Amino acid sequence: MEDLIGLINTPQTPSQNELPEFTVSEISFEIKRFVETTFNKVRVRGEIFGAKRADSGHWYLSLKDENAVLSAVIWKGVALHLAVKPEDGLEVIATGKITTFAGKSSYQLVIEQMEIAGTGALLKLLEERKQKFAAEGLFDAAHKKQLPFLPQTIGVVTSASGAVIRDIIHRVRDRFPCHILLWPAPVQGEGAAEKIAAAVDGFNRLAPDGFPRRPDVLIVARGGGSLEDLWPFNEECVIRAVYASKIPVISAVGHETDTMLIDYVSDKRAPTPTGAAEFAVPVKTELQMTVNTLSARLQNGILRYFEEKQNRLEGLSRGIPNLEQILAEASQKFDDRIERLKNAFANLLSGKANLVERVNLRPYYIKNIFEKKQENLNNLMLRLRSVSVESVLQRGFAWVRNERGQTVYDLNQAQTSSEFEIRFCDGSLTAVPGQRMKTAQKPHKKTTSLTGKQNEKQTDLFDFCADTSAERD
Repeated sequence: MEDLIGLINTPQTPSQNELPEFTVSEISFEIKRFVETTFNKVRVRGEIFGAKRADSGHWYLSLKDENAVLSAVIWKGVALHLAVKPEDGLEVIATGKITTFAGKSSYQLVIEQMEIAGTGALLKLLEERKQKFAAEGLFDAAHKKQLPFLPQTIGVVTSASGAVIRDIIHRVRDRFPCHILLWPAPVQGEGAAEKIAAAVDGFNRLAPDGFPRRPDVLIVARGGGSLEDLWPFNEECVIRAVYASKIPVISAVGHETDTMLIDYVSDKRAPTPTGAAEFAVPVKTELQMTVNTLSARLQNGILRYFEEKQNRLEGLSRGIPNLEQILAEASQKFDDRIERLKNAFANLLSGKANLVERVNLRPYYIKNIFEKKQENLNNLMLRLRSVSVESVLQRGFAWVRNERGQTVYDLNQAQTSSEFEIRFCDGSLTAVPGQRMKTAQKPHKKTTSLTGKQNEKQTDLFDFCADTSAERD
């Protein structure tokens, strides 16, 4: 190693036989130590380009000037605390150390700090506009509109002669052919921004059912170029036109690493014009495959459902006994019960006969018992007849019921009734309060003249009905 260090520090050139021999690793190690020791802390000024954030969170970029390019890296932990986000075209002063990568014989700057340096007029204006529009809420996610799933018409704002429109048409035709409406507009140079804004506004002025039909989605596109070439897409008129658009807007300006202000305000940012076409329409064949798959799954699901129900039904049916067997068993039980009933009745009669024989009953004993029971029955019949309704009516009483068929027991009930039915032993009649008599019903039996006492009672009853009616009047 000392020989290598001496060789580096010695200006004389030794002869071929005097040159020491080193391995590749030894050379790489000494170069790495020399570079990292010499350039342990440096400040490098340059313009960022090719900035890209890896999935790991590290940033990989390059710093360039008019003569050279220096690769650089920002580790994830440092990138989280940087005040300046790496953006292409941004002139910065990066502080860090130079290190080598032996695997590729390359070197790079490991950035530890970064600040804007010598910001050009465009970059300074771009940053000012970005902050201004962000403060106004033009970049808020709440204003983003959802892209239609399957648009019928796609509006495109770009140059009519460039490759961008051809790429979009070709990509749309391959994925899901639909109507494309082009609004030609210059995409760079003086007056381009105003014409781009007018195209976006013009598409929004079209009627949804008119001709030409208002597009369902807009694509504002341009190919790659320098910051000066892409500047029209940072102009305020374009930003506000896109923000005010009622039609969802997809921006596809420059390459994937180019970020313009229109990308912040648009509803969807595409890395390339071809990517914008992919965002605008789905793949028809994929949709067909999805529909076919879902249809097959639906059919299979229905078949499985009915198969499961059929299997379940068959399983349940196996647990149900045979109907003929159930009826046969029930019939057999019924016959058994009848036979047992016959035997029980015969045994009962046989037992009663044996009882009669055991007590040695005489015929006259039975006659006396029968006569006694007959006498008791006659007495009960006489008592029942004496308290029957007919018996009471034959003793000179009358049965008074109201219009609802309820018995009237006292004066209060009579005063609340509108009609009476008065039943005697030989018939009935209807009386209405306030009238002498309404109609007489057909007698239950042949009508006979009542005794004077009975006539007197009935006359008093009719008078009472008339009197109570008069009192109510």
